[in-house]
Formats: sequence, C-alpha cells, structure tokens
Amino acid sequence: MKILFTGGGTGGHFYPIIAVIDAINAIIEREKIIKADFIFMSEFSYDSPLLLQKGVRFKKVSSGKIRRYFSFLNIIDIFKIILGAMKAIRNIYFDFPDVVFSKGGYSSFPAVFAARIFRIPLMVHESDVVPGKVNRWAGKFAEKIAISFPQSVKYFSEKKTALTGNPVRREFFVPAKQGAREFLDLEEGAPIILIIGGSQGAKKINDTIIDVLPELVKKYQIIHQCGKKNLAESKGRSSLMLEGSNFKSRYHIFDYLNLSALRMAYGVSDLVISRAGSGSIFEIATSGLPSILIPISNSAQDHQRKNAYAYAKIGAADVIEEINLSSHLLHSEIKRLFEEKEKMFAMAEAARKFAKPDAAEKIAREIINLVLEHA
Repeated sequence: MKILFTGGGTGGHFYPIIAVIDAINAIIEREKIIKADFIFMSEFSYDSPLLLQKGVRFKKVSSGKIRRYFSFLNIIDIFKIILGAMKAIRNIYFDFPDVVFSKGGYSSFPAVFAARIFRIPLMVHESDVVPGKVNRWAGKFAEKIAISFPQSVKYFSEKKTALTGNPVRREFFVPAKQGAREFLDLEEGAPIILIIGGSQGAKKINDTIIDVLPELVKKYQIIHQCGKKNLAESKGRSSLMLEGSNFKSRYHIFDYLNLSALRMAYGVSDLVISRAGSGSIFEIATSGLPSILIPISNSAQDHQRKNAYAYAKIGAADVIEEINLSSHLLHSEIKRLFEEKEKMFAMAEAARKFAKPDAAEKIAREIINLVLEHA
C-alpha cells in the first residue's frame, strides 16, 4: 500500500498530514493490514526530522502560484509550475502510488496534476471555509473530498463531500498539564494567556501585545510565541517596555513552541489569542479554550477572516479585525472576557463541541478504502 501526500509548505497543511499518517498506522496495526509506504511531495519538506521519524519519504518538486494582480513573478512561476509538473509526472511514474491525498495549496498542484494524468485515485481535504484554487480544481475529479467547515460544501459536489473537521495530532487530545508550570516558569494564581501568531509568528500581533505589556502583566501571565524571525526585535522591545516593572517575570517569550511545549501551554492557559488558520482553530478547539482570533488581512481568498467568523458564529471565539487592532482594543477585550466568567465557560464548551477528534481517523479510513477499492 503506497500513499502519496501533498500540500502547501505551511504547518497548517503539514501537521494535519502527519495526523492522518498516524491514524493510518494505527488502523494498520489494529487491523493487521499490510504496511504502508508513505511519500510526501511538495516544494518544501517543512519538518524533515519529523518526516524521517514517521518513515515518510520526501520528494521535492518546484511549484509556483499565479497571483490575481500583475507581477513579473507570475511569468517566473509559470515556468516553475511546468517544471514541477514534469518532475512530479516522472517521480510518480517510477514510484506509482495507490492513492494521492492532497491538502491543497499551490505546492500541491504538481502532484495532483500527475495523479490526474495517471488516473490515480485522489482524495482532497480542504482546511478553510473558502477553498483555494488548486483544491477547487482538484475537487472536480477527486473521488473523495473532506471539509473542515460545513460552509465549504457549496464549493464541491455534495455526493463526494463529507464534513470531517481538520485533523489534529493525537497528542493534543490530552493536555499536558503536569509539569507545565515548572517547564514554562509560571507562577500560581495569575490567569494565563497564550499568544500564537501561527508557526511563523505575526509581527502585528507581537507589536500590539508588547505595546500593552506593562498593563497586561499586572493581572495576567503571558506565553508568547513570536516567530523565529521576530524574536530579536520582540525581545528587545519587550525588555524596554517592562524595564522597572515588578511583574516582568510574568512574560514568557518564545520564538517557537515545539509540540511538547505547545501542549503544555494549551494545558495551562485560560485564553488564547491567535491567527485564524484552520490548524490553529482546531488545535484551540481540541484544547477546549476560549479565544480571540485576529485573522490576517491579506490571506488568499480572505480565508482566515472567513474561518474566524465561522468559528465565532458558534460562540467559541471573539474576532478582532486586523485593521481595527490596537493595544487599547485588545486590552479592553481581554479584560472584558476575564470579567465575564460565564461567557468564557460558554466559549470553552462551544470550542469542545466544535472539535472533531475523529477527523484523522475518518480520513485515514477513506484513504485505506480507496486503496482497497482500486487494488
């Protein structure tokens, strides 16, 4: 059984694939099915050590995206797409998979195109409310389509589409509370706010948080993932802002929280402030935490904004538009939520109800079924 995975080069595409691989392996072990050979084809490996740990072979293919506005990069990217598609066809010809599973994103196009050429069964998963261009196209000939939000069904054939939710790594199902306070150097008593701007961080959120840090640390402890490229600047600014503060030990800044640290942070936090990528939303929901979502203003198809409002509609989060984001507004919203304990509780309950802990299992089962149907 050979399965090829493909998707864009972000954590929002990569980690759900890892969750599905884990679920497939669990089914194989439980039901004594023949072992699987996994391949990940994309422009970037994203996390090579993790792929190696999971026994996944990486196949690099170039790709590019066509922008909706005029840019000379469009010309360059057309050639990258053509070369990537040719390389994907060659790779797949010599390493013929039984099924291709695509998470979408422009990096998935070469593998999906090759799957179409060779008539290999394709399953597509869409993370966001509004599908990207590659998934919309792939959905026309995919045999199975999985969606994370119910609003996405209108973009695909209803008879091929199932609402599964977004796969979340199984480690998030059990919050890591034990030892978290010692590991993260947290004190007892003061509420904890976790701030995550996606795997790369978010400068706008970083700057806004740091501007209001002296007030926040008087009442709250802050766990702040600022992004590797933002660490030096954020550390420097936060040190200046907290100079002379009696509560500066309540601020904990990290460039990146690995899986273990992130589980601990979710396990002890009372509120999350985050971007609105589907991966982040489903991790927050799985952890059963209230949140304030700040969608990025220039995301493709405005997907983060649509994700944020779809999630907020069920009562699990509040949304602050990036254009309206200010230190005063964010501070007021944090203060208001902590003063409304019943609302915080209701948001946490709504988050838990929204979470789909069996998403990876459902998708893994469908992939295996596709392999067996076309064997």
